[in-house]
Amino acid sequence: MTTPQHFEERSPWTERIQVGGFNAFSTVDWPGRIVAVVFLRGCPWRCGYCHNPELQTRLGPAPMNWQDVEVQLERRRGFLDGVVFSGGEPTADRCLPDAVARVRGMGFEVGLHTGGAYPERLAALLPELAWVGFDFKSDPPDYEAITHVPGSGARAWASAQTLAASDVSHEFRMTFHPGLLAEETVLRAAQRAASLGVRHFALQAFRPDGCADASLGGAVDIPAGLAERISPLFERFTVRRAY
Repeated sequence: MTTPQHFEERSPWTERIQVGGFNAFSTVDWPGRIVAVVFLRGCPWRCGYCHNPELQTRLGPAPMNWQDVEVQLERRRGFLDGVVFSGGEPTADRCLPDAVARVRGMGFEVGLHTGGAYPERLAALLPELAWVGFDFKSDPPDYEAITHVPGSGARAWASAQTLAASDVSHEFRMTFHPGLLAEETVLRAAQRAASLGVRHFALQAFRPDGCADASLGGAVDIPAGLAERISPLFERFTVRRAY
């Protein structure tokens, strides 16, 4: 007598992962490193200044399969310092730990771009990472004005605390747009980051490239006075201007 099958076997993670794009060569996605960037689809937040809005959704077939990613990485052994997973929000993809393990098995160090939307997943992944670029969007009580999602500030703050307490090298960075963030809000957020022991903080100006919200207008600059107030808080402070 055969036993009825009450479930379907899940497809391998290499078929489930949602790769939205691949950049074979980057010098800006992991400061000081030459890396490839794997972009994963999916993000629970809807930040107006997002420059990859097409990666927010996971609907439809993925634009790229994982096997092609591996082929590209194999070709670049010896030329790359590492591989960065970006998005979207890469931790939104439950296959990310498998992908990180595979890339590490190929001999690459792994970096991550994240906004901290999934603190438990980030905490579990940290031992496998060499570097994290943390998108700290605002002072946590004011997060909803940026993400349009209730509770996002608490989740980001939990992730920020976990990351800052880890031994993983990291950079906290914040995107400034005067229509979205008041200067005092940016300063409060920077002070919170400093209170966690964050040593590297970057303030980057909004750029319209890829942004779906036309109401935000063109590139903006960072007020010199704001940068001067934040700089003493950190061992290393970087200003990334739009032009």
